[in-house]
Amino acid sequence: MPHKRSSYKDKPVLKGTVRINKYMADAGLASRRQADEFIEKGQVFVNGKKATTGMQVDPKTDKIEVKGKKEEYVYYAYNKPQGIVTTGKQGDEEDILSSTKFHKKGIFPVGRLDKDSHGLIILTNDRRITHRLLDPQFTHEKEYRVSIKGKLGHSFIKKLETGVIIDKKRTLAVKVFREGDQTFRIILTEGRNRQIRRMVEAAGDTVVDLLRIRVEHIKLGDLKEGEFKNIPKTEISALLKKLGLK
Repeated sequence: MPHKRSSYKDKPVLKGTVRINKYMADAGLASRRQADEFIEKGQVFVNGKKATTGMQVDPKTDKIEVKGKKEEYVYYAYNKPQGIVTTGKQGDEEDILSSTKFHKKGIFPVGRLDKDSHGLIILTNDRRITHRLLDPQFTHEKEYRVSIKGKLGHSFIKKLETGVIIDKKRTLAVKVFREGDQTFRIILTEGRNRQIRRMVEAAGDTVVDLLRIRVEHIKLGDLKEGEFKNIPKTEISALLKKLGLK
């Protein structure tokens, strides 16, 4: 009886793994079709070994590289003013790319800040970092300075730190640092829609001002509102290393 050749379709799918072409598409490395083409050409490597079409990978632990695909990546820090939307402008609204006058193809903001919030946004054409930086399965710090309508109390801070219920689910524990009677800094490792504003409301108060001052080790610093600057190569190198992309 001839031996039946096994395929990845015949093998059990381990919990937490995904097909490699789906991972590459989610990570912005290529479309699924392009991913399969790169794999067939021997350009994709998983943990240093050539990938095979249809194989399963673990986004948390496996290192996926595409060799021979040359792209020049750019990375900017931008201080988004209030009143500017991140993406999906409507009517007379102004979004980040039009307000910065970017004409370089493929540059986009990583993540969002709502229209009424301001502060640090990373702009890049490197779609690899989107998945690793924003996906809930990865934990990366984002720091904000927040002012509220009322006065800060111990019980209010405790509620934020231990977590509040949003959409029937408790938020993860956070770090809160008091800076004044109505101002504090908060460090998140998750990113739900309008999370800080909703956390503050759930704790019994209202946000008056919300400023993002840090994403991992990339800091807003003294960058003026509406301006952008190149992120230093050393900082980008450290970020890519943290994200498992280097």
